[in-house]
Amino acid sequence: MKKLEIIIRPGMFDKVKDELSKLGIHGMNYSEIRGFGRQHGHTEVYRGTTMQVDCLPKIKIELVLHDEALERVLGAVVATARTGQVGDGKIFISDVLDAVRIRTGERGNDAL
Repeated sequence: MKKLEIIIRPGMFDKVKDELSKLGIHGMNYSEIRGFGRQHGHTEVYRGTTMQVDCLPKIKIELVLHDEALERVLGAVVATARTGQVGDGKIFISDVLDAVRIRTGERGNDAL
């Protein structure tokens, strides 16, 4: 099992969610977060005052999937979320040792 942490632009969330749904991925968690990488934010003028905005809004999607689905999901997310501009996001991949479905007590792949 693999856990993906997918960080993308907020405007790409619905497209990515729809694409994952087409692949049969129906369970996920998402959070509205703020952060920066190479993009390093931008400056804004608010009521005549220039302010540096270091942390930009992003969406973090977390999902756990079977090893066999990994490459299909990665390809779909990258193709859907890519604009070619700095700030498109990142995907972090981790191994999941075990999972437990609380309702039934199922473990491992059966719990997904």
